[in-house]
Amino acid sequence: MNGHSVLTIVFYLAVLTLVGVPLGAYMARVYEGRARIAGKILGPVERLFYRIAGVREGADMSWKTYAFAVLAFNLAGALVVYALQRLQGSLPLNPDGMSAVTPEVSFNTASSFASNTNWQSYGGETTMSYLTQMGALTVQNFVSAATGMAVLIALIRGFTRKEATGIGNFWVDLTKSTLYVLLPLSIILAVVLVSQGVVQTFDGHAGATLVRQTVDADGHAVLEQPLAMGPAASQIAIKQLGTNGGGFFNVNSAHPFENPTALSNFFQVLSILVIAAAFCFTFGQLVRDKRQGWAIYAAMLAIFIPLLVLCTWSEQSGNPMFTHLGVDQAASALQSGGNMEGKEVRYGVADSTLWATATTAASNGSVNSMHDSFTPLGGLVPMWLMQLGEIIFGGVGSGLYGMLLYAIVAVFIAGLMVGRTPEYLGKKIEAKEMKMASLGILLPAASVLVLTAIACAGNWGTAPLANPKAHGFSEMLYAFSSQSNNNGSAFGGLTASGTFYATAGGIAMLIGRYWVIVPVLAIAGSLAKKKIVPVSPGTLPTHTPLFVGLLCGTIVLVGALTFIPALALGPIVEHLQMMGH
Repeated sequence: MNGHSVLTIVFYLAVLTLVGVPLGAYMARVYEGRARIAGKILGPVERLFYRIAGVREGADMSWKTYAFAVLAFNLAGALVVYALQRLQGSLPLNPDGMSAVTPEVSFNTASSFASNTNWQSYGGETTMSYLTQMGALTVQNFVSAATGMAVLIALIRGFTRKEATGIGNFWVDLTKSTLYVLLPLSIILAVVLVSQGVVQTFDGHAGATLVRQTVDADGHAVLEQPLAMGPAASQIAIKQLGTNGGGFFNVNSAHPFENPTALSNFFQVLSILVIAAAFCFTFGQLVRDKRQGWAIYAAMLAIFIPLLVLCTWSEQSGNPMFTHLGVDQAASALQSGGNMEGKEVRYGVADSTLWATATTAASNGSVNSMHDSFTPLGGLVPMWLMQLGEIIFGGVGSGLYGMLLYAIVAVFIAGLMVGRTPEYLGKKIEAKEMKMASLGILLPAASVLVLTAIACAGNWGTAPLANPKAHGFSEMLYAFSSQSNNNGSAFGGLTASGTFYATAGGIAMLIGRYWVIVPVLAIAGSLAKKKIVPVSPGTLPTHTPLFVGLLCGTIVLVGALTFIPALALGPIVEHLQMMGH
């Protein structure tokens, strides 16, 4: 690593923390109904929504009713996304005449955007009309993110309420998340992005005259290069803030129309983690102990920073096979050095690895470089971050409730060590909570490994690979790690639009999202019914460095035991083979 890489990392983390603390405090006031200035401006709009929808703001829901509302709302959204894709050829706002999307890709995309995964087995500018991009995909970017935020708030209420039967109202939590948090931040970010040159138009594609004329496959003269356009800035803002990640264009944030400048790059990579980081401080505010939020934040950084350093070091070190050939890979005034394959020269290694680590630490999945072209160890970092369950910051809401599942497991282990019933935030952790936490942690992991094994078993999974041997296996493992953990990024050598990967991937995304949400809400309902247990000399403090270390150890141990054998067949053996040459 060089000085520029270190400075980039330090500056990014400092700004993330400085922005996350006040944003977290603001979100806590929003969910408690104490955001006075925002309430005066947006309160009338919020109450109008409730009247139109017939929602009683004070009505509480049991965890089962809350879960049913979540599932029903997300199912309705998925059906709308599917229908708009299948009918887009006959609908307006389609200046480039996009035809209907195939059934399997429509199913995959509907599952993807409803579950906040935003995996794309299509090229946006060549497949989706403007109406589909806005009315289907952008809308789901808002409401799928707001769903994760609502579920987190319900879980926090489980810790803060005592002997209660309800965990809040999903419709109210959904509305507050969208109206008070996601929408204002998205408007601000969209304006900033437009100022940097990100496109926002309803015109069809533009044309650029070629300097040198050429011919197409049929021998016809080609005089002009078509340039895809569209209402991109408005979608990109919420794709980053809502940890969605689906690009308006096929190459995502490596495209100059999505991410044209160093400033747009910084604001976008900051927005990927900012709400997820802020939720740590919201958590501390809502449980009336800010130290709890800082402890969770510290645990996230304790895992994030070493992995970011490993990824940056690996890419900055370059490809040893090129070194043997005498290729100059050293950083200098003329080049950023290191492994520049698949990276934009506008950003270089440091900004590319920061983005790759942030986007997979969050369940974002947008890319400004091609992860398939990273070195084996550089590619292992984003893959393993996803396999941990998207909890190191993770998705907005979903990252923190996933981390709290690990916190429950950690205090349970500590309780076993000292021979007493474990407690977390004053609530006893008993058999039901452990069963639900185990389901939430293990089901996405099982989905990754089982589906990867099925893909390896036949031509249906191996034929779409562009690379053989260890790297081809890494492509399959990465794909299902991404989909089962609702990330959405991909190694680029896998053609995922065929029937097997589109269908299996859609199923994986549904498992990774909803088979975690339901156990989380079950835990919330169980905790809300319990009394608050007074702190005693035997209570494990959950705001100390000791607990941070225990939590990190639990996360790494579970991740290592689950995925190291699979990683050994992919990026680890590929690294050893590369070093051997």
